[in-house]
Amino acid sequence: MGLLVDKVAVVTGAGNGLGRSHALVLAREGARVVVNDPGCARDGSGRSDVADEVVEEIRAAGGEASTSKVAVGSFEAAGQLVQEAVQAFGGVDVLVNNAGILRDRTALKMSEEEWAPVIAVHLTGTFSCLQAAARAMREQGRGGRIINTTSVAGMQGNFGQSNYAAAKAGIYALTRTAAMELQRYGITVNAISPTAYTRMTSDNPGVTEAFGVRYGPQHVSPLVAFLASDEAADITGQTFGIEGTHIFAYRMMSTVGAKQHVGDEPWKPAAIRHVIGQVMNG
Repeated sequence: MGLLVDKVAVVTGAGNGLGRSHALVLAREGARVVVNDPGCARDGSGRSDVADEVVEEIRAAGGEASTSKVAVGSFEAAGQLVQEAVQAFGGVDVLVNNAGILRDRTALKMSEEEWAPVIAVHLTGTFSCLQAAARAMREQGRGGRIINTTSVAGMQGNFGQSNYAAAKAGIYALTRTAAMELQRYGITVNAISPTAYTRMTSDNPGVTEAFGVRYGPQHVSPLVAFLASDEAADITGQTFGIEGTHIFAYRMMSTVGAKQHVGDEPWKPAAIRHVIGQVMNG
């Protein structure tokens, strides 16, 4: 018996890479899977039938799956996606927000056409799908599991990716906040920050196909399956990094900092120069 028998899981961006791997592993664990992907290129352009191919792969292995080709990134699309899950399998127990696109450009050269769609797919897409799924989960009354996808770029930045990094940072904060708000309904919200060889990372400097042997989607998806299960019912608001077989949790931390020892008077701007090193490193 798998961890997800009798569960209905929705995976966005499930036609390739991480999403495809998540869908296959969730199905292997017994979930009925809605494979969502319009089949676009890495920059969001074009359409293809990759979702159908993943569905056929799941069915060939004895699982149950259905296709959704709605392009996430709007509240209307999110509502349609959840409704498709309800129509196909009677509800939704698990949502894996994985869909994303890239339109890299340095900040001074980035256009609105390169900024807005990345924010829409990653951040608005994650929130709108989370909201639609959580509403359905609340009505069902049996709780649920939501797994978002953030990135080290969102927590540490990455050259040429101000749009992507801003969206991923937002997903980290959204995960924390939604976990607080949805806990009363038995709905957990966690995030993963994966390191994996996919078409999204294949042209990164130093990344080759050999990288995928040690850091592939196959290493990430078992963590997603665990977080989607009842075994993780007491885990929420967490962001997990995974690099190959190394799983760890991210924490927001502060330095000890510096405090004036003379009353409660505000700092003088010039005086901050003398302690700023301690503030940053102490």
